Amino acid sequence: QVQLVESGGGLVQAGGSLRLSCATSGSLFSINVMGWYRQAPGKQRELVAAMTFGGSTNYADSVKGRFTISRDNAKNTVFLQMNSLKPEDTAVYYCNAKLITDYWGKGTLVTVSS
Repeated sequence: QVQLVESGGGLVQAGGSLRLSCATSGSLFSINVMGWYRQAPGKQRELVAAMTFGGSTNYADSVKGRFTISRDNAKNTVFLQMNSLKPEDTAVYYCNAKLITDYWGKGTLVTVSS
């Protein structure tokens, strides 16, 4: 079983930056894919960015060029650097780990004011 704890959310003005962290209870080497998802009020949860065990990355079109997913294997932590934030990025951001099954964190709220 994997436990995920997100941190780094908060209130930021449009154009600003935030870095989200996801600390995992196990080694990142045991996880096939790590990802960040978000869910805005009244909308479905959507993939924001993902990184495979081999380091390949995938981003939603809406965040390409602004967000970067990365990891620190020594600290078993995955990051999401978010730059040039827009009000439409406002959502609860969830960390996800894909092994045989999916594991989710409880989420961290990001609010971008205009």
